[in-house]
Amino acid sequence: MEKPVPHITRDGSHTLYSSHYGQYYHNPNGAIRESIHIFFDMSGLTASLAQNLPLTVLETGFGTGLNFLLLLHLRENAGHTAPVVFQSVDAWPPDAAIVAGLNYPEQLGRPAYRDVLASVFAQLRPGVNNAFLFGDVTLRVFFGAFEEFDPAPITADYVFHDPFSPTANPELWTSDVFGRLAVWSAPDAVLATYASASSARAAMAHAGWLVARCPGVLGKREMSLASGKAERLEGRRRVNEERLAKRYAEGEWGGMGGELDV
Repeated sequence: MEKPVPHITRDGSHTLYSSHYGQYYHNPNGAIRESIHIFFDMSGLTASLAQNLPLTVLETGFGTGLNFLLLLHLRENAGHTAPVVFQSVDAWPPDAAIVAGLNYPEQLGRPAYRDVLASVFAQLRPGVNNAFLFGDVTLRVFFGAFEEFDPAPITADYVFHDPFSPTANPELWTSDVFGRLAVWSAPDAVLATYASASSARAAMAHAGWLVARCPGVLGKREMSLASGKAERLEGRRRVNEERLAKRYAEGEWGGMGGELDV
């Protein structure tokens, strides 16, 4: 696979461009800003950090490691001291040399974080990488295909679903994938994703998730949240899960894919 190419997004933070998938790793209008909005603020994880709760995060798509760095950053901001486990999977993590040039530590005002990413990506090997320790934060990365991934035993409080889009990477937007994520999650876990495609929401609903529309950011009108508990989506605009699940089961999207990239 061709090496991804660095790109500066409009908030000044780096992302990468994948010629294989024909997409950026993050929103070109702002990598850091969008990731904080989707995976931390809208999901409720920022609030959980403020409550100093022990947390387990499950992520699909480790990518540049940005979401993990943001977890460390926001955890420090909140004075969070409880244990955190961050479990991620990526079939094609970028080379350590590419990641070393990304400007996240400077953009976050955390120059010491450069050593965090450098140590992780320099040591990644195919298969289970278990575990990188950063104080009370444990990072585990599976370098391989999602279908080979088994993080058990794990009970995630938050799920970051962050692969390439349903049109570019349809195999990671199926009911089977969302069903496996549900098995690895607590009943009241919250799943957050940038995607708003009906097909993606239908796959979640077919897998048993309750799904809600949420405001997007930086040019994206909507994003999606999901949970097994309705109260975790209180105040959000729920989709009609029964109708979407039925359409999915009837093969409206061929069991995968999506009509939109976001």
